[in-house]
Amino acid sequence: MKAKKHIGLALFLILLISIIYILLTAKPLNKEYSLTPVWKISTANPVIKESSKAQSYFHLGQTLGYFDEDGNISLYKTFPSKVSISDSYFATYNSEAKNTDFFKADGTKAGTIEANGFPYFCDSLVYVFLPGGCSFSKCDDTGKVLWTFEGTFPITAFVAKEKYTAVGLSNGSIKVLNNENGSTEIDFAPGGSDYPIILGIDISEDGQYIASISGHKQQRFVLSHREENQQKIIYHRFFEHDSPYRTIVHFSKDGKRVFYNFYKGLGIYNLDTKEEKTLDLKDKLLNIEETDDLTVLIGKEKNTYTVSIIDNTDTLEGSFSFTADSAFIHAADNNIYLGKDNSISKLSISRE
Repeated sequence: MKAKKHIGLALFLILLISIIYILLTAKPLNKEYSLTPVWKISTANPVIKESSKAQSYFHLGQTLGYFDEDGNISLYKTFPSKVSISDSYFATYNSEAKNTDFFKADGTKAGTIEANGFPYFCDSLVYVFLPGGCSFSKCDDTGKVLWTFEGTFPITAFVAKEKYTAVGLSNGSIKVLNNENGSTEIDFAPGGSDYPIILGIDISEDGQYIASISGHKQQRFVLSHREENQQKIIYHRFFEHDSPYRTIVHFSKDGKRVFYNFYKGLGIYNLDTKEEKTLDLKDKLLNIEETDDLTVLIGKEKNTYTVSIIDNTDTLEGSFSFTADSAFIHAADNNIYLGKDNSISKLSISRE
């Protein structure tokens, strides 16, 4: 009888100690992010309403326009061929584009691009890619050519920032141009592959870092830092499989991380900690946007789009997929704007 009492007491003490241990060591569960629908609007024959608020562009199929945070569409157009559009400008054109008129977000004419070629807008920056695919010109806000980059190899990657324009070429070289006068400040070849070609590129806002994906047969990611007028490779990574497509490389807004899409994966390199993290990503990445504290991706596999959300610890917080013929994402504050075929939705992100 005494033995049973001792056993019962021992079990009670073990249970009590276990409960105390759990209470002392337990950590609160991470708060989860949730998406809350705010509004949804149709882009099929929409009601046009003027707005004094900041405008975001949309391009869905053969339609384009601008909308604000409240879901008011201030401009809507259909077009038969091609379009280039940003939050500042848009232009429609065809395969024989020349003397192309371009317009502001409110629909008023901004100017005419003097050179023959395909217009390209990056925020308020205006460019035109010249016939042949090896050269381009930078224009002012009326379309007047400021300077021209004349190359001999096809341009395979391009990125424009406020102070610098960077181009990647089919011969595997990267050139960084000063936006004021078009002078070449950096001429750099990452190398390391049997067949050099630049497939993706980005440059930090201050022009100090260049990140790229390049080559076939030993394709790799290369991160380099400017030292005087030369680039020094500070990190690189070879991939097990090559991707034959142009890909996305993206510096975060704060300049502390660089994202890059490779075959079936997403790499995230932290410039502060010098650490890298890899996430599975089966879709081809189309765009990266940032909210106040999250990174939002949209990828595509056939007709299926997937939106993924990554937090500041480089953790995949969640994703959702849908089928569409065309789609886009924009992000601002703690909101995602999702375009799908003939509709746009606003989703608010909260942490609960």
